[in-house]
This record gives sequence, structure tokens and C-alpha cells, in this order.
Amino acid sequence: MKKILTTILLAMSVLCSAQVQKGYQNPIIPGFHPDPSICRVGNDYYLVNSSFQYFPGVPLFQSRDLVHWTQVGNVLTRSSQLNLQGATFSSGIYAPTIRYDAGTFYMITTNVSDKGNFLVYTDDPKGEWSEPVWLEQGGIDPSLYFEDGVCYMVSNPEDGISLCTIDPKSGERLSESRRIWGGLGGRYPESPHIYKKDGWYYLMIAEGGTEIGHSVTIARSRDIYGPYEANPANPILTHFCQRGQKSPIQGLGHADMVQAQDGSWWLVCLGFRMENGHHVMGRETFLVPVDWPEGEWPKVGDGGLVYLDNPEVKTLPQKSYPDKPKNLLITKEFGPEWMWLNNPRMENYHFMSSGALRLVPTTVTLDDATSPTFIAHRQEHQAFSLETEVQMDSKAMSELEAGLTVYMCPQAHADLFLKKYPSTQLGYSPVAVTLQYTLYGLKHVEQEMILSSNSARLKVEATATGYDFYCADAGKSYEYLGHLDMRFLSSETAGGFTGVVLGMYAVTTAPASTSYADFKSFIYQPR
Repeated sequence: MKKILTTILLAMSVLCSAQVQKGYQNPIIPGFHPDPSICRVGNDYYLVNSSFQYFPGVPLFQSRDLVHWTQVGNVLTRSSQLNLQGATFSSGIYAPTIRYDAGTFYMITTNVSDKGNFLVYTDDPKGEWSEPVWLEQGGIDPSLYFEDGVCYMVSNPEDGISLCTIDPKSGERLSESRRIWGGLGGRYPESPHIYKKDGWYYLMIAEGGTEIGHSVTIARSRDIYGPYEANPANPILTHFCQRGQKSPIQGLGHADMVQAQDGSWWLVCLGFRMENGHHVMGRETFLVPVDWPEGEWPKVGDGGLVYLDNPEVKTLPQKSYPDKPKNLLITKEFGPEWMWLNNPRMENYHFMSSGALRLVPTTVTLDDATSPTFIAHRQEHQAFSLETEVQMDSKAMSELEAGLTVYMCPQAHADLFLKKYPSTQLGYSPVAVTLQYTLYGLKHVEQEMILSSNSARLKVEATATGYDFYCADAGKSYEYLGHLDMRFLSSETAGGFTGVVLGMYAVTTAPASTSYADFKSFIYQPR
């Protein structure tokens, strides 16, 4: 009997230890995915990010374990929800917050290029969201808190955090806006979120601006309207300190917290990975465990630090999602990861029966702060390979240009494109591949290569320090065309709040052109 009992206890021990999982990698959502906000409904977690001048707006992710995420849609998918006309580099949609109350999901954000703060709602986050409900309280980074049937809204008008109550379905402000906290005196107090725990209202914000000096601070009060007392251990999250200054992750801030179904607390925040003092992928989404004993202040990570590798951190039982296909055009539909500049003209994008994506050019170029014929995917890895095959309309004249772009903003992009040139001493109009850099008012042709036909394979290979460009003529091997140092496309050089995206584009100089370009693949692989 004793032997049987020992065997049972041993089996139970093995079973329990097998259920305890630990270890994860940061960032949990790589590439240009800033300003994360998170909520939990049952065993499902939902997370949203800023999208700025890109359409559709506010990417939506789902997870079962906080470690593995998959994009299940975008919140703002209609032009009636998202007016980006006139949106320039790093304007448009600022930091969103996602919340759930009584069967309804809410997403609140700011369109700085339109009417300011608004919210949308739905009972199915993967489906259609409502038309915008515009709000009266100004500032940016609005957030919602629900309690006893009351909806509270916080944002940061006039460099401080203000609170009011609203009707979330009509947008009507039901109480005056009252300033409840100004932070610790760091610049740009923003990203306010309210949580209630152990009889305390906790108000967490970001300070210091979304660069190297970014940080997260927290205060609490027994009354939601204050007064709020600051945590003596502030900031609770930052790398703007001696311990964090040598980390490859910098700019930590703009955080949101969630309690898991097992009672543990977690924090998501933005940060960026630097190489030689520069970063190109924008601000990414990171995950940090939170220790929050009853009645005490939350303690984030290892004294407010965030790590890329977290091998000993206990996690929820991990449930991964299938990897995305290497060829992102293979599904013959626009998945949620695809993005356009401003409000696109979708009649210029067609999946052909062959599986190719046909782009119909317009006279809008990548240098213009509006919507060219351009479709892109975020750069999600410091080292990657991207390949495509482009075939130009055989009847196209010299007005057509089509190819790949490594795009940061209208003032900073590297383009590898096919173009037919006017007749030369060769006696015919050749098609050539051109590698051209557009950098802050300067245009530089790095290399040109004459092709034997109107199609070619194009490739970009990246490391943490730069981009290499290649072209292959029909039936031939790739030839090296040139290199661009990543610092030219970095946020430190270009400015702004976004990151590099990798796009296919087509441009024409002829307003009445009927030409086109077919992209037969878009193969993105980390290296």
C-alpha cells in the first residue's frame, strides 16, 4: 500500500511540475507595435497598439498565455471610423486603450489628425466595431475605468491627468473634468490607467517623453478623485538609470497591467531595441511580471528592469499559434498584418487568378504625405530576408516604376525598383533595376542594372546594422547592388513615432496611365 501511495504521489508531482511552465522571450510583439494596452476576458487576452498614419487602424492581438500572440484583426477598418486625410508622418492614431465591461469591448483613442478623442465598441472584438463616439475631454492617451455601472475617462489635457464620467455609448460627458494628478514633474505626463485593488485606486502613467528618458510612475488614493499619493519607489519601470543604461532595450514606458486567471499580475509596455545608439523598428511590445502583495505597491520585474531573455520567469501554460506563412501573398487575401498609408484606394490592389498581387499605380509617390499605391508589412526582426518577383506590364512606358521599399517616412526610404527607360544608344527602351535612396531632401542612385526582360527577382537582406540589396535577372543568380546603414532610417535620424515597414509599391508619372505591376510573391523570413 505504501509503495502504491508513493507511486501516486510521485505521478502527481510529475504532473504538477509539468504544468508549471517558465521562460519567454521579449519583445512579445516585435516590430513597430507601440503603446500597448491589454485586457482579459475569461481565458483570452486582447491587446491593441497605436497605428499613426497607417490604415487600417489599431492592430488587435489575441493570446491565451500572454507570451504567444496572433493578430486577429484591426479595430478601425472603415474610412468612416478612421479619417487619415492630411495625416502626416507620426500623426493619425495615438495610443489606444482596450477595456471590457458587461459584455461589451471598448477601444478609446485619439485621432490627432481629425477630431481628437473617441471610442468605438463591439460585442465581438474580431468582428466589426461601431462608428466613432466622439468625446469632449481633450488631451491624448485616453483610458476607461468601469465601476458599479459608471464609466470613468482619464486623459491628459494641459499636462496633467484629468478624470470625468461619460456615457460610453453617446460620448456625453456626465461630470466636469477634474485634474487628479500631475505626476512627478517629468515632461509629458501621459498614458493614464486606473486600477482598483485592495480598496485602493491606483493611477499609473508614463513620464519623460517616449525616448531614452521614458518611465512609468504610479500613485494611489482611497477615492477615485484623489488626492493621490505617489509611490515612494517611483519610477516603477525605466531604463533611464545606472542599472538599465547598458541594456539593448531602451525607452521603456507607456504601460498597462492585467491580472491573469491564476491571480498573477503582468505588465505590458513599449520599448525599443538599439544598435549603436539607433533603432529602426520603432517601439515594440514587451512583457514584465509584477509582484503585487495585498495592500502594497506593485513591484515591476527586476527593480523596474526588462530583459530580452526571461528563462526563469514562471508563466501561464503556454499555447503557441501556427507560424505565419513565409510567402505572405499565398493566402490571396489581405490579412490583418497588411497596412497602407492614409486612406487607400483599394481599387488599385487586385489578387489575380495566378496568385500575383497586381498594383495599379497613381502619380502619388513615396515622398508624398498621402496615400500612394503602396502596401506594407512591419519589419519584425533585426535580421531578415525579403524576396519578391516583379513583372511589369509589357506595354508600360517609361512612366511606370514598381518594386520594393524599405520605408521609414516620406523623407527616408530605400527603393529597389524596375523601370523602363527611354530609348538609348542600344536602339531600344531597356528595363532596368534601380537602387535609390531618398534621405532628407537628397536622392541618390546607388546602382542600376539592365535586365533582359520586364521581370526580375528583388531581395533585401538585413542585419542589426544595415540593409543589403540584390537583384536577379531572369534565370540568373542574385547580384549585389548596394548597402544602406540602418542609421539613415533610424528614429534617431528620421524622428517620429513609427518604425520601418517593408512595402511593395507602384508609381506613374502619367495621370491617365493604364499600366500595372504584378508581384508574384512576398517572402519574409527572419535570419
